[in-house]
Parts: sequence; C-alpha cells; structure tokens
Amino acid sequence: MSKLVTIYGGSGFIGRYIARRMAKEGWRVRVAVRRPNEAMFVKPYGSVGQVEPVLCNIRDDASVAAVMQGADAVVNCVGILAQSGKNKFDAVQAEGAGRVARLAAAAGIQTMVQISAIGADKDAASEYSQTKAQGEANVLAHMPNAMILRPSIVFGAEDQFFNRFASMSRLGPVLPVVGADTKFQPVYVDDVAAAAVKGVLGQAHGVYELGGPDVASFRELMEKMLGIVQRRRLILNVPFFAARLMAFAFDMLEKVTLGLLANPVATRDQVKNLANDNVVAADAKGFADLGITPSAMDSVLPEYLWRFRPSGQYAAIKDSAKNLRA
Repeated sequence: MSKLVTIYGGSGFIGRYIARRMAKEGWRVRVAVRRPNEAMFVKPYGSVGQVEPVLCNIRDDASVAAVMQGADAVVNCVGILAQSGKNKFDAVQAEGAGRVARLAAAAGIQTMVQISAIGADKDAASEYSQTKAQGEANVLAHMPNAMILRPSIVFGAEDQFFNRFASMSRLGPVLPVVGADTKFQPVYVDDVAAAAVKGVLGQAHGVYELGGPDVASFRELMEKMLGIVQRRRLILNVPFFAARLMAFAFDMLEKVTLGLLANPVATRDQVKNLANDNVVAADAKGFADLGITPSAMDSVLPEYLWRFRPSGQYAAIKDSAKNLRA
C-alpha cells in the first residue's frame, strides 16, 4: 500500500501545492482543514480517492490526532496573518504546531515538516514572529529531526501579496505602501512545496530559509508589479508613525464591531513586521542545500497578474495591433 501524509492546512495557499506534489509522488494525501466541503478542489490532484479533504481543527487534540492515524508523515502549513475570534497567534502558530508534533511523536510518526517564516524570533517585536519561533521550538521539542521551512514572502497565482496590490492599483492614481524601503526575497510557492517534499520523503531535515533569486525593496516590487499590469501609479510610502496610528484606529474599529468590520489596511502587528527586512540570512541553509533552483519572479508573475491590466486578456492583442501597418 502507498504511504500516507496528513497535511494540516492542506487546502491553503502553500498546502495545496504540497498536496499536489505528494500525490504525484504516489502518496495518499489527507488534507486536514476546518471546512472540508470548501476544499473539494484538491481531490483531482490525484487518482480517485488518493487525495481526500478531512475535518480538523488544529486547536483540538482529538481532532488533530484522528486525522493522523495511519500516517507516515505530517506537514503543518497552518498559520494566520491576523488574529480573529479564537484563532489567536499563540493558539494557532505556537500551540497548534506543538500539538501536531506532540501527537505525531506519540503516534510513532517520525517525519514532520513545519512551515514557518523568515523573521521567526522569540525576541521579535511582532507577535506573529514570536509565535512562529515558539511554534518551531515546540515542534523540535517533540520531533527533533523535523524539517523547518522559513520562506520569505511567497508569491503565486493565489497569493495575497501581488494580487492584493495589483487589485488596489485599479482604484486610483496612488498606491500606498508601508515600509517602502524594507527588503524582501520573494519565493515561488511551488518551490516551497518542492522543498517540503524533500522533508516528507526523508531526504532533508533541519532549518532552511527559502528565498527566490531576487532581493528587492517593497517599492521595487510594486514597480515591477505595476509594469506587469501596465498601470502608472504614484507609490506613496506611508511613514511608520502614521501607519501605526492608522493600524490602531482600524484595529479598534474591528474590535468594537466584534469583527463585522475587518481591518482593511494593516494591523499593528503587521506594521511592526514591515519594519524589518525579510531576506535569507547569509549563514542559513537554503534551496542550494536542497538541490532546488528557485524560480525568478519575472517567469511567474505575468502568468497570473495579466488580469489586472486595463485590457485584461486582450492586452497582448492590442499591443500587437499597434505594430500593424495600414
């Protein structure tokens, strides 16, 4: 019988790519999510019955243990960018990661991959980064041979970074950003998935920081995005003191409305994160150690950002028509 991997958060942005790759490796894949009825799109990743979404809440021991029964490996992709309701940073990213590792170890599972993030640091200013670091520590306490992956900002067709700002570029002549000089090393989501597969197959363990071949400031990334979507916009750098005030106001609005009005800009915790560069450390293990050549942004971004162009799918046709002679 083929081996089985349980992927917590397997229908999310990164998880779905890991699920697809593991199915291609011939493994059976359990996609553990809170709403399996909304994750049915993963079933065609493999043959009939090979990839199955199952109900799981990472905050519950019984739920987490049930979906790893019979598994040969587990992958935890569960993470949040902002807190909501009972899904707090500590409960999801620190305790949740530790719960998966603890129960996997108790079940005799010896292989685990944990998706963390560059900047994970128990002494970081942001709670997001603090809990990512605590999650790593909790995993390694129970699964010392686990693989920890720390990607920089991840891009791909379903991302919430380039897609978000490309959508914003359609609204007016100004594109506001917080931390325009902060540097990132964007990494393609399928390259992160390829690294995770190495861990599931037992070919690598330890901590790896994952970044693509390009390092650029937030402003430079927005300039690249605007060039692809063929829009001219003024990139306005919002000073951190102003961003903190706006974030506080929107956080309070979300709180008093009990979440009915979500923070549409950035939370205070996200503003703290944007003050720090998000690039691979010079002494960190990375793609080269895994034998993976990361994809450049230029080879991927046009494939999904074209829909934000003024002429959408017809942009290339219109550009070609300009070269026709009467």
